[in-house]
Amino acid sequence: MESVTLESTPVDYIPILIQLGVAVAFGVLTIIGTHLIGPKVRTENKLGAFESGVEVIGNARQPFSVKYFMAAILFVVFDVEVIFMYPWAVNFREMGMDGLWKMGIFLGIVILGLVYEVKRGALDWD
Repeated sequence: MESVTLESTPVDYIPILIQLGVAVAFGVLTIIGTHLIGPKVRTENKLGAFESGVEVIGNARQPFSVKYFMAAILFVVFDVEVIFMYPWAVNFREMGMDGLWKMGIFLGIVILGLVYEVKRGALDWD
């Protein structure tokens, strides 16, 4: 068997630095470009608040309901669940029954959490 050494040199990081430089340059140039090219006329209508064509009523600093944040957190939890399922699905054949049992336990825990949140009323908007 051959032994593989995984050594990295500073030259190996050049593509990453180039990509980082291009991303930063694009962001900076976009901000500068829109500032230089964009319109500079400031009227009362343009400076006013605009919410999808609806006239603004009340204070904009009104706090959101906790249920909004709970739904957002649940979305993130299930999004992370899908992220964990992707590598498992790719390596499903190599993992065999052991991997199937482990993913079943993982999904069971996540589903128990969902059932708990539904019974608690976290997803009720009324």
